[in-house]
Amino acid sequence: MLRRPRPEGAAESHRLTAGSLVVDTNAREVWLDESRVELTRTEFELLLALITQPGTAKSRRELITQVWGDEWLGDEHLVDVHIGNLRRKIHDDPADPRFIHTVRGVGYKLRSVQ
Repeated sequence: MLRRPRPEGAAESHRLTAGSLVVDTNAREVWLDESRVELTRTEFELLLALITQPGTAKSRRELITQVWGDEWLGDEHLVDVHIGNLRRKIHDDPADPRFIHTVRGVGYKLRSVQ
């Protein structure tokens, strides 16, 4: 496969990592401990918003703007529901999180991994 010709300008996979969590932005795939994690479009977009700026706290409003757009109106706590679903799928215990941390009174951040 490595010797096969590739089309001019073929995109390389762009992978973002946070410990054992890997997000392939081109393939829109998420891997945890080398196992593929099935996410909805919304869950993927939320994770992408967090992993692109690890260690940076994002408010619910910022996440809504990134995932749903500026025009979205409604209860901002919708983000909490989707974060809960995302945490379940990546086996992230909210009481002792490996990845997604709640920033009280603000929103969420992805743990910065060296």
